[in-house]
Amino acid sequence: MLITDEKIFKIAIFTALIGIVGIIIFADSVETKEVQIKEISKSMVGEKIAINGVIDSIKQTSSGKSYFLSINDGTGKINVLVFESLFLELQDKGININNYLKEKVKVMGTVSEYNSMMELILDDSNSIEIIT
Repeated sequence: MLITDEKIFKIAIFTALIGIVGIIIFADSVETKEVQIKEISKSMVGEKIAINGVIDSIKQTSSGKSYFLSINDGTGKINVLVFESLFLELQDKGININNYLKEKVKVMGTVSEYNSMMELILDDSNSIEIIT
């Protein structure tokens, strides 16, 4: 059997299409890994995770454009950074960020490190919800 460039190209296209269809089908079924704050380490920087905890405090950054939510899950505390664009997105949805204070929440975001401290960067306005 003679393998030509045309056959290789067809196989590559077919394989790519199967991969794209697979990604589309399974993208929603991939869940964010839920962890406790004490488990968050430098090796997790860049990973998307979920944590459950109570928001102890909400503070505006020195620039006044972003917010830090301090979350405690009983195993530790971590700051969750809400950038200005996300804060505005929450406001557009009619959500006041101060309503989360002292509430138990589930937060999903990307692990980051700043000044040798681990923090979580909130992904989008759907990445924080009050739980009971």
